[in-house]
Amino acid sequence: MTTLLVIAKEPRPGRVKTRLTPPFTPEEAAALAEASLADTLDVVAHTPARRRVLVLDGTPGAWLPPGFEVVPQCVGGLDERLAAAFAGCDGPALLIGMDTPQVTPELLTVDWSGCDAYFGPAADGGFWALGLAEPDPARLRGVPMSTPHTGAAQRARLVDLRVRELPRLRDVDTAYDADLVARGAPGGRFATALARFAPAAGR
Repeated sequence: MTTLLVIAKEPRPGRVKTRLTPPFTPEEAAALAEASLADTLDVVAHTPARRRVLVLDGTPGAWLPPGFEVVPQCVGGLDERLAAAFAGCDGPALLIGMDTPQVTPELLTVDWSGCDAYFGPAADGGFWALGLAEPDPARLRGVPMSTPHTGAAQRARLVDLRVRELPRLRDVDTAYDADLVARGAPGGRFATALARFAPAAGR
């Protein structure tokens, strides 16, 4: 069975979702980040898994449901932190971030028969999910992160593997992204929080 990894930052004002400011205040951006993280963790909690691990930069809060192991992120660039997350696994693992609150248990329930890896591309050119049947940190180290070509660079590291593609999803980075993601998952905490803050963001 799969280990599900979520890599996240503690949702504190000024430290998360800074590209949402403006139109949102740092406090509103942090509240949106918390709602996104809570939605994501709830989905992971309802997905069959061998382990559920939150790889966290910061301190857990009331948004963390039971059933998760919490491990701190290592120092270094994002490639090193993702690599370290996989290094802590001894079997098939699927990693996602906190930026896709529209994710569902169905998307995260993966079948490893005849498959070595899963790859979920993001609309901004990155990736929202990466799964490895045999976690190998070397497949992530050195991949340039946070560029329009990150997804292509990471996908190229899997060229010798049998890869199954997951649907393309949109990360929440900007207010435009937030609106589209909320429309796609209207019943979640994220959509509710966005509806609460959006009128004020027009100030």
